[in-house]
Amino acid sequence: MSINSLASAEMYASELDKVFTAKSATAFFADNALRTKFVGAKTVIIPDVEFAGLTDYNREGGFENGAVTVQNTSYTMTMDRARSLQIDREDMDETGIASLAGKILGEYVRTKVVPECDAYVLSKLGTIAKQKGNLLNGDMATPYDAFTKLVNEVQSVAGYDEELVCFVDSHAYAALMASDEITRMITVSEFKQGEVNLKVKSINGVALIPVVSERMKTAYKFSAGALGGFKPADGANEIFMLVLPKTAAHLVKKTEKMRVFSPEQNTSADAYKFDYRLYYDVFVKQSATDCIWAWISAPVSITSQPQDVNTTEGAVSESLTVAAEGDALSYQWYKCETASGRGAAKIAGATNSTYKLPEDLGAGEHFYFVSVTADANNTVKSDVVTVTVE
Repeated sequence: MSINSLASAEMYASELDKVFTAKSATAFFADNALRTKFVGAKTVIIPDVEFAGLTDYNREGGFENGAVTVQNTSYTMTMDRARSLQIDREDMDETGIASLAGKILGEYVRTKVVPECDAYVLSKLGTIAKQKGNLLNGDMATPYDAFTKLVNEVQSVAGYDEELVCFVDSHAYAALMASDEITRMITVSEFKQGEVNLKVKSINGVALIPVVSERMKTAYKFSAGALGGFKPADGANEIFMLVLPKTAAHLVKKTEKMRVFSPEQNTSADAYKFDYRLYYDVFVKQSATDCIWAWISAPVSITSQPQDVNTTEGAVSESLTVAAEGDALSYQWYKCETASGRGAAKIAGATNSTYKLPEDLGAGEHFYFVSVTADANNTVKSDVVTVTVE
């Protein structure tokens, strides 16, 4: 099967969108974007409708006029992300490249695109709750109490006929599942996400959407460098629970494009080349911002990153040190395989702000980072540092 065609590119884009819809925790917000209108390369218009309330009927004058105000608000899209992937010609002949490419691209969307998009969307929603002061303090010992209070706050504004969702991070979800308070309240229901019908757990009709803690922060840094990716920003809060109406946010994807090049068309390498681009953002109408409530953690930030080290084999005496701010801090150092942090493994006993490198560290490059946790819940990771032993 040849992949050197526009039809193939469109086929891949369509299939990758299905992967995104099925795997993303926030993809259903795209269902709310049907009423949006693009007016430029970066601008989208979302209407916000307001009505005048009822008044007394006047038997002499009849009906009082009431205006219908349509406030067309302009929002600017900011997330324009892309990556070019290549598969060497020798890794697969042309009869099998289409299948291999589909698997690789699908895995890329699942492991890189979906986590980043979810993290961005949830951080923006959590920040709105934080800026509006729509916050409450919960207790991991009584998570159902926090859930109930958040739902009540949202319903007091949005009403009781709105379908609500509750995003729950790893810590709070584990606490909820272990809670004796809700054992008989949890039901399994259908949750529509685009054309996909998912089975989700719910409490009192509110869908519970568990999200790994790495995607539940109030702020992130999205890299523009060669390594790409994202990581929590310094001082970010962990979002333990986030409750809002299902229709409150609009996930707008202007471009989800795939370009495909054969080795003959690829001028930089003898490889099949796949260019993937996603141009998106999430917006909340002003009238819906009061309907977003969250339970977030105390902040933790790294104030001084560990530094790269150059040393000599057989005479390693250096240490790696991190400085951080937050409540009840704990540390865990990791050694990893690459500068991107892949293959990270905990270093036993390395639980202080300073880690002394092994004296017998062999020649070559070694990679380390440290995770810093506040209040046993909110965790941030340091930059990956390189220890070069010559």
